[in-house]
Amino acid sequence: MEVTEKSAEGLDRRFQVKVPASELNDKLSAKLDEIKGQVHLKGFRKGKAPVSYLKKLYGKGVMSEIVQEVVTETTEKAFSERDLKPATQPHPHFHSDMDKVMAGEADLEYDVHAEILPEFEPADVAGMKLVKPVAEVPKNDIDEALQRIADQQTTYAAKAKTAKAKEKDQVLIDFLGKIDDEAFDGGKGEDFELVLGAGQFIPGFEDQLVGAKAGEDVDVKVTFPEEYHAKDLAGKDAVFSVNVKEVRGPEKVEIDDELAKKVGMDSLEDLTARVTEQMEGEFKQLSRGHVKRALLDKLDEAHDFDLPNGMVDAEFNQIWQQVQSAELDEEDKEKSEDELKADYRKIAERRVRLGLVLAEIGQRAEVTVPNEDIQRQLINTARSFPGQEKEVLEFYQNNQAAMQQLRAPLFEEKVVDYILERAEVTEKKVSKDELLEDPDGDDGLA
Repeated sequence: MEVTEKSAEGLDRRFQVKVPASELNDKLSAKLDEIKGQVHLKGFRKGKAPVSYLKKLYGKGVMSEIVQEVVTETTEKAFSERDLKPATQPHPHFHSDMDKVMAGEADLEYDVHAEILPEFEPADVAGMKLVKPVAEVPKNDIDEALQRIADQQTTYAAKAKTAKAKEKDQVLIDFLGKIDDEAFDGGKGEDFELVLGAGQFIPGFEDQLVGAKAGEDVDVKVTFPEEYHAKDLAGKDAVFSVNVKEVRGPEKVEIDDELAKKVGMDSLEDLTARVTEQMEGEFKQLSRGHVKRALLDKLDEAHDFDLPNGMVDAEFNQIWQQVQSAELDEEDKEKSEDELKADYRKIAERRVRLGLVLAEIGQRAEVTVPNEDIQRQLINTARSFPGQEKEVLEFYQNNQAAMQQLRAPLFEEKVVDYILERAEVTEKKVSKDELLEDPDGDDGLA
């Protein structure tokens, strides 16, 4: 086997590989010798069929497997012997007459091409100066959260038949929807309990029932939103014949120990403590998002090296698909497609660069992701597909690439933790509104 480096430009590497036919035939004979004891052939005792006869029967099929194995082996060797790490999947380009190769009559010759991961020295993170904004949870926010819990426990009592329905009242209704005087699937309901103003139905429906009385029939005219999930209804005008059977008013729910017991807590003090703890946890996550963004900005500023185009292309394509399926913000609407692509290409480059930097720091620091963390994430992912949990678990367990995608964000967070433990992080008290400001992107590598 001969491996020759043809070119090395930037991160691009090309090798020429030649495997003599004699070497392939030796592998073929060895492979056939292995399997001859496992096959039953008419006219021969088990294991006694000559290799030459097996070659006629199975030669091409077995040689095909050998070629695949040799290509994998020689490709890995071409890079590993030179201490190179492919950034993208190496692609072989065959030059041989493959029919002759399969027949054992020609050498296997091919070129292999791939981009490699760049070599760089990561910045020293010890003592990196970072500011972490922190804020206390306002008492009003805790009170509002308790009120939302109380609202969720609201019960309703029937009003007098002459009472007009108001916002926040509950109406008991029967309804039948029609488009062009034709009833449609999903447009009928009986004894439906609808809280006015809760946004349970499409826009405009609940508003037209405000002022209705028990026993009244109301024609509700609405237009289904353009982005409505049922495509056959999206954007269409409909008329709902609604019979209001009863109007019910909300009964006040006191925020007290009884409310706490209704939601599984021992007392209002315990419920308040639980709500406070949960909101403080949310504020801590927001603080972390800000300091993580600041950390990533510093790492991005501190590193400048060539990036594998294939990795950048893949990241850009993923981002661009998301851009095309979402509504553009006002600033992006003013830009041409070329300008947008240039902007998002820079984001892709940043993500790839930071991904490589975090990976290098994590590898040098021997950062690991505990198996129990991966399993927890796997279970949470499976639970997001109700009824398909088993299939999702099997998919990930049988797909190493998918498991790696599951592990990647967990590893990123572990590396960020590692850096923050060694950085000089100064806390700065800010208002709730300042903490809620989006740190110019997501909490990932944007």
